[in-house]
Amino acid sequence: MEQGNVLSAGPATPGVSADIPTENAIRELFMRRRTPPSRMTNVRGDQDGNPGFSLPAELRDAAVLVPLVDRPDGFTVLLTQRTAHLAAHAGQISFPGGRVEPEDKDPHDTALRETEEEIGLPRHRIELLGHMDTYITRTGFRVVPVVGFVRPPFILNPDPHEVAEIFEVPLSFILDPASRRRETREFKGAMRHFWAFPYGERYIWGATAGMLINLCDLLDGLRD
Repeated sequence: MEQGNVLSAGPATPGVSADIPTENAIRELFMRRRTPPSRMTNVRGDQDGNPGFSLPAELRDAAVLVPLVDRPDGFTVLLTQRTAHLAAHAGQISFPGGRVEPEDKDPHDTALRETEEEIGLPRHRIELLGHMDTYITRTGFRVVPVVGFVRPPFILNPDPHEVAEIFEVPLSFILDPASRRRETREFKGAMRHFWAFPYGERYIWGATAGMLINLCDLLDGLRD
């Protein structure tokens, strides 16, 4: 990335396997998932692994981009740190994305538009591949995660209102089962379970970690 205040997450953790699917295999996988999903087909979410967890009565449609950056040492996943004052998921690590607007043609269009607005990455720098399973958050968002390849070099201009930092994590780290944890916290009087990816001083958890688990499940199927 060619932006002075944009941080790189650094090299892959020592000992992490670089055994990841090839670019062509990833492309073929997601091209089969190119058609945008219906609203409640193939749903995952914060309720996964939490018996009795009820979904919000009203859901707001949203989409995010899962950017796979083509680096010389292998693909990385580009992520953002949200600013602390936002109304939803403040301060958390997330993918670029946001709510579906009336002018958006489909969730793919939403993901591309929001990515350009949030981090300044134009859509012509992204090779759109397809989508993962729809993800429901406890805060009431029905999110379509859209996957795309990003080719360097590119310049990023983050929106300071929404984005505190931008960084990258090696895909090999995400795919390593040793990198993920199943953790528990009390929420509204009940113990809730969630996925987390601690990475250096960063803590990737919640919906973003849940979508990364979905990505791992899909890509692991290519390695069987």
